[in-house]
Amino acid sequence: MADEDSDIDLGDEGGAPAAPAKKGGLGGALGTILKYVALALGAIILIVTVVVITMKVMGKNTTNAPQIALSEEYHEIAEPLDWYTSLGDIQTKTTGVQTCSVVVNVYLGYKKDDKVASAEITAQRIPIRDFLRRYFADKSPEQLLPQNEDKLKVEIRNEINDTLLSKSKIRSISFDKLNVIPQ
Repeated sequence: MADEDSDIDLGDEGGAPAAPAKKGGLGGALGTILKYVALALGAIILIVTVVVITMKVMGKNTTNAPQIALSEEYHEIAEPLDWYTSLGDIQTKTTGVQTCSVVVNVYLGYKKDDKVASAEITAQRIPIRDFLRRYFADKSPEQLLPQNEDKLKVEIRNEINDTLLSKSKIRSISFDKLNVIPQ
């Protein structure tokens, strides 16, 4: 029986040589990382150099064309509006030491083809007229000067939108007539 056990080939003897032992785990990985970092840095330096040289060559070949002056003011293109013009003239007196008569005709601008706005403004015509009468009656003649018109328009628009209209909004106010007549 002992002879039979000695004839068994376990594959340990002869045959292919054993695989070489690996180097230290960190040493091989560190070399690979350094190689890729060096390649990335080299690519960045090459790209930056090419861009700088290209920009210098392009800059020499261009002529100094006059630059177009840009306006400091921005002029917005007004959106097309429909206008409610049926409020009619509103007549009242101002407050203050020197009272004046005010005659105003206000147009209300709303989004083009907005049937809801048109219907709501028509339904609120009387409250809007009443608001405008009270609004101008609370102003002094100095507040109704032409240089204050833009402020007046914004105040009127915001007040009508906030208190009188619920389904639509007025986009713009225009005065067809704003006469302030001293008494």
